[in-house]
Amino acid sequence: MESSIEDASPAQGAVVAQGEEPVTAVRARAAAPPSSLSPSRASDFMQCPLLYRFRVIDRLPEKPSEAATRGTLVHAVLERLFDAPAAERTVPRARSLVPGQWDRLRESRPEVGELFADDPEGERLARWLGEAEQLVERWFTLEDPSRLEPVERELFVETELESGLRLRGIIDRVDVAPTGEVRIVDYKTGKAPRPEYAEGALFQMKFYALVVWRLKNVVPRRLQLVYLGSGDVLTYDPVLADLERVERKLLALWEAIRQATESGEWRPRPTKLCGWCDHQAHCPEFGGTPPPYPLPVRSADSGEVPQGRMGAD
Repeated sequence: MESSIEDASPAQGAVVAQGEEPVTAVRARAAAPPSSLSPSRASDFMQCPLLYRFRVIDRLPEKPSEAATRGTLVHAVLERLFDAPAAERTVPRARSLVPGQWDRLRESRPEVGELFADDPEGERLARWLGEAEQLVERWFTLEDPSRLEPVERELFVETELESGLRLRGIIDRVDVAPTGEVRIVDYKTGKAPRPEYAEGALFQMKFYALVVWRLKNVVPRRLQLVYLGSGDVLTYDPVLADLERVERKLLALWEAIRQATESGEWRPRPTKLCGWCDHQAHCPEFGGTPPPYPLPVRSADSGEVPQGRMGAD
């Protein structure tokens, strides 16, 4: 799982805890050109360049969703469970962590409380918390936490490629075998994708593997996606050629982002996912108008490119 961490600035090659990421300070800064790439933001651009602009450059607010917030809650519970000794990492203990982590989440992100503002009796909230507990419990059928000793949890990683592109992300869990082999694990609270979509699901994991390789000169032995929604585990053992291909793809993607940033042309790309987008009021595909483009645009041969112009497909 990944937070919105674009444009924060720990030192090059840093590996720092998630809690050190200055998200509030990032959001308070004025609009600036993108300076780094994370798996989520790379996926945003591939899904819809205009969505990337709204999130990274305009930083338009988005309403919390029950599904995403439940995912954040479950991740927090699974992270905290490893604070206990191995023998105490049990289903009852994990379930008991849910209420406290929900309280902590509401304290750190008061906006999530709005999800249940119209639920005075607390019935919908109780069902929602019950669903989170069920996801946590299902994890025990997929992995045995009493036999795991993660080296890192919720690890923020960052590296800069030779091209100058800075890559960053948050890895849910890193396991290291006694022989030194590295396994990168990511929890998903949704269902596993169909086989034809597995490559897209692995993009995030290969991104992390590339960062680890560039930081430590070690190719992770295994990438593992744990789907709590369907009870599936998807694994992939990368080789160096995989990571080199991902790096080339990211460099091409970053060049496209750079060109869009300079021209102000961020084309919408309509898909079925548009129905879940918070920004339809600003999207030309739905009769909306993007906010004024907050960055300078590149001069064209015929004169200045109109600020925030949307090019035709």
